[in-house]
Amino acid sequence: MFQLFLRARTHNFLKDRFGGEQVFRARSPERDAETDRTRIEAIMIAIDDALHAAEREQSGLNRRVEDVLARAAVTIGNGDDEYLEREALDNHHQDLFDKEILNGQRRLKELGASIAHFKFLKAAMLSRFPDYRPPASPTN
Repeated sequence: MFQLFLRARTHNFLKDRFGGEQVFRARSPERDAETDRTRIEAIMIAIDDALHAAEREQSGLNRRVEDVLARAAVTIGNGDDEYLEREALDNHHQDLFDKEILNGQRRLKELGASIAHFKFLKAAMLSRFPDYRPPASPTN
């Protein structure tokens, strides 16, 4: 009971002190829509940036893995018993190529999964906010 009395007295004191009744005012619907669009756009830009970065990394890594595969093919040779007569240095290079290829293929697999996830996120955002239209990109 005392708390209610204190709250009413405080409210009256502040109303008298700062002048009159405070009127609640909401923003305009246009401003609300712009705020919502800005929030959605920030998320879409982040998803697009992550997607494009992963695709660029995948493209570059794919080229490097193909290059290593080509170099490894040269060191293997083409004879039936090449692996029996291969020099130690060639074996060492072949082992290095194998390790690079496996690491590259592992990362390509991870990037493929990430790209699929980013595309899913983008599709989910577009399905949840069907009125969102990305800003027109400037033409060069």
